[in-house]
Amino acid sequence: MLFPGDSEVNGPDVSWSYTGFHMFRQWLARAEGFALAEMEGFGGDRSWSSVPTALAPLLDHPDDGGPGLTPTQCAAMLPRLEALVDQWQNDSDPVLRRRVDDTRQLVAVMRDCLDKDVELVFG
Repeated sequence: MLFPGDSEVNGPDVSWSYTGFHMFRQWLARAEGFALAEMEGFGGDRSWSSVPTALAPLLDHPDDGGPGLTPTQCAAMLPRLEALVDQWQNDSDPVLRRRVDDTRQLVAVMRDCLDKDVELVFG
């Protein structure tokens, strides 16, 4: 589950199973032009510094726990996430529609983090 690092228990969040979160990140990596399995931490040996994507802080993060993403990191990722929604929002493929819906939810949570100036927490 990803959620704003404030004390509001009824605030926005987005959640997946571990498998679902992995599939979501695989889709994001493919959209950015690389395979997640190539990357350090996912079975590969490719360094994250070799991948020019604003989404690296989200993709190269433990599934749960670890440090939160700062409001600055969230702000840097939002344009790319919103562009992915715009690019794929009218596609009829049900799996792709799920990824787009997940991305919309993540954007809403990140926007809340920015509005409140709090971290995005992985829990």
